[in-house]
Amino acid sequence: MKYRRSEVQSKVHALPELRFEDQDLTSFAGLVIFQKFFASLDLKNRLRRCFVRGRSRRIFSPGTIFLQLIVHLLLGFRELQDVRYYRDDPLVQRLLGLQRLPSVATISRVLKQTQPESVENLRRFLRTRVLDGLQTFQPARVTLDFDGSVQSTQRRAEGTAVGFNKKKKGARSYYPLFCTVAQTGQVLDVLHRPGNVHDSQGAQAFILACIAAVRAVLPHAIIEVRMDSAFFSDQIVQTLDRQGVEFTISVPFERFVELKKMIENRQRWQRVDDETSFFEADWKPQCWDRRFRFVFIRTRAKKQQKGPIQLDLFVPYEYGYEFKVIVTNKTVQAQHVAAFHEGRGSQEGVFGELKSHCHLDYVPVRTLCGNQVYLLAGLFAYNLTRELQMKTTEPARGTTTQRQCWWVFEKVGTLRKTLLRRAGRLSRPQGLLTLTLSANTWVKTRLLRILGRIPAKA
Repeated sequence: MKYRRSEVQSKVHALPELRFEDQDLTSFAGLVIFQKFFASLDLKNRLRRCFVRGRSRRIFSPGTIFLQLIVHLLLGFRELQDVRYYRDDPLVQRLLGLQRLPSVATISRVLKQTQPESVENLRRFLRTRVLDGLQTFQPARVTLDFDGSVQSTQRRAEGTAVGFNKKKKGARSYYPLFCTVAQTGQVLDVLHRPGNVHDSQGAQAFILACIAAVRAVLPHAIIEVRMDSAFFSDQIVQTLDRQGVEFTISVPFERFVELKKMIENRQRWQRVDDETSFFEADWKPQCWDRRFRFVFIRTRAKKQQKGPIQLDLFVPYEYGYEFKVIVTNKTVQAQHVAAFHEGRGSQEGVFGELKSHCHLDYVPVRTLCGNQVYLLAGLFAYNLTRELQMKTTEPARGTTTQRQCWWVFEKVGTLRKTLLRRAGRLSRPQGLLTLTLSANTWVKTRLLRILGRIPAKA
């Protein structure tokens, strides 16, 4: 359809006069989706039961405060004082079941007074939500990825320590260990640790606990585990093998000088593609009790290899190539083992989204339990957006060699920009509560489709 120039262009008008009035206007009309979704999960009551009851009765329960932190992060706010910018939003108040939102001081005080038992209950509920989703789809395989991520802070918060920090050297930090499920891209559990521990600190007990939790709800599923070289040890390898868990773990060259010799003496490599070749061997270090399958991978390097010269004593070096070794008990072809192990890179995407959109890197208070609660609020916000998409869309793919997510998920930031941050007005024409949005066809179609697919309250 063609328009005349006069129908398109407009003269510059004067600035309007500003007025600030008490009206039922919302900047987050898309929260109506999460209002129905949270109600279907009975989320508020279930969160309330996670917190240990104090001696005095509070106007704002810790469960309600925690739900507000989830909404706070869903809306894209980072610091606690950002609560001031939506305190009068009527849709946020309705979602939380409040007529008045708590102040920044109240939220901070509740975080500081949180007990360790409440943190454990929240961790258990986080696992329950993820496992319930897996139980619904009954996957034949469940792939667990384990890795740590640094939380830096400039304050001297309880439980922080100065450790290895690649981006902020010398800063105090936490170093939590995460377990993520590859099929759904959700965080199954987290182990909170100070920043001066090694990746493997407390890892074995945490890994076994996650495996046991999955087996309890999916006894017939094959469990797979992927880890980097920081978790490599004889004890972890043999424990996973005895548990009947399929695993791939990167092997550190610095631990075994023999690996470098085996690569340098190798003449024939089997080709995977133009970039990658491999060979494999049943081998064991001298201190081990039995042999395992080691896959040696050579990849063409696209840039010059740089690093400390001392590492050449242990790491094989050949111009134009990079090398890695994987230990595994899988019986599939070596190229499939390599592709499966490389799939753990998707966990870095999870960490990136958690830090950029759910503010995993923010430490709000000085107490350990308070910071753990804020971290868990970010994990809940992230997992719930994934769960919402899982309940309202169909899987886009099946099980792949790299164990990609079954769904093509939209990021939290994308949902925030396209759906949550929509202006709206709450009114009651003829006594019927109505939320009015702009007449955007795309938003209308998608909003109604999502609302229609959210199940009713159980």
